[in-house]
Amino acid sequence: MAEGELHARFEAACAIAREAGGLAKELFRARKPGTFSLKGYQDYLTEADGQVERLIADRISKQFPGDTFVGEEGGGEFGARTWIVDPIDGTANFARGIPRFCVSIAMVEAGQPAIGVIYDPMMGELFAARSGRGATLNSQPIHVSITTNANEATVELGWSPRRPMAEYAEMLARVVATGAGVNRSGSGALALAYVAAGRIDGYAELHINAWDALAGILLIKEAGGWVSDFLANDGLRKGNALLASTPALSAMLREATGISR
Repeated sequence: MAEGELHARFEAACAIAREAGGLAKELFRARKPGTFSLKGYQDYLTEADGQVERLIADRISKQFPGDTFVGEEGGGEFGARTWIVDPIDGTANFARGIPRFCVSIAMVEAGQPAIGVIYDPMMGELFAARSGRGATLNSQPIHVSITTNANEATVELGWSPRRPMAEYAEMLARVVATGAGVNRSGSGALALAYVAAGRIDGYAELHINAWDALAGILLIKEAGGWVSDFLANDGLRKGNALLASTPALSAMLREATGISR
């Protein structure tokens, strides 16, 4: 893609993420308790997800009609140039009144992330990256942390019902045994943005979908971090395990999580 075309899409992604996040924030404040359902075990869905995704899809289709679109809620089709979107990552938080969720927008060209944008509307924070151009938070450059000691590290572990609970518990035990502090905040995309910004030192999940992962993967790479090969074995369509961290902690976390490549 020509530089001008990529730049136009990057600027559009940032603007669309802010607009979509504004809508999500309005819907969060106006929500009624109990207005959510489950797509599957511990997999939440709210009316807001659909509204926000439709807004994003509409904006992209009007500005870039030749591009394809895949959303968490509505699906779509993959093409040479595809936008992959999670309208509200952290839906369980959103549904239960916890103000920790985000909009995640990635644009993939020829199977590789070229644009990644994550917007936290409750904090007004826009994490953004273009391939080869670095990563920013509200237009200021960001970098992964300089932590080298596991005893000083904080790692977030995502949980997915797509893998047995026993595997998650075993991974948790191994990571805790390294001396690292462990947390789980309920939004994998936002946790990945925090790795890119140096707020936490690593993130691991035994299965995560592309719409949750791709924007954060690009952010971390552009912020100087290490990321496992999420796209292996058709991770783009099927999801995959994911480990992302500072380079200094990657070997230790690969061993502890079992996510080795």
